[in-house]
Amino acid sequence: MTRKAVIGLLSTVMSQYKFQKLDVYQLGLDFVDEVYGLASKLPESERFNLCSQIQRASTSIVLNMAEGSTGQTDLEQSRFLGMALRSYLESVACIDLIERRRYLKADLVRSTRELGHRLLVKLQAFRRSLRNQGEAKDRSPSPVPSH
Repeated sequence: MTRKAVIGLLSTVMSQYKFQKLDVYQLGLDFVDEVYGLASKLPESERFNLCSQIQRASTSIVLNMAEGSTGQTDLEQSRFLGMALRSYLESVACIDLIERRRYLKADLVRSTRELGHRLLVKLQAFRRSLRNQGEAKDRSPSPVPSH
């Protein structure tokens, strides 16, 4: 392999995908980190239940953002963002259960809830912008064929 080919390959490997550059994706990663921190404090009896469930739900948020961004139409990407939103809500339900069972004090959970709410707002805004772009494309006049 030539030096030029190796450099080209390295620059491809080291470049970011478009979803990795999105603020909402980075916020999603932060949320996953927070959730994993909470999950690590849960009792051992919840290791295969609530701990696993909240980790999978939060991880699914960023996985759906990534999957939906690759060469999809705005409508398809919006569908994946909808799945990310549902996974976020599943994470919220897990947090509710954690608090209800008094596994963790409310002040430990508060920052995760606040971060999650910021994520929710950004996910909804991103999804709305995709829908608005799609609607604008639908309303734009077709070019008049020239004769």
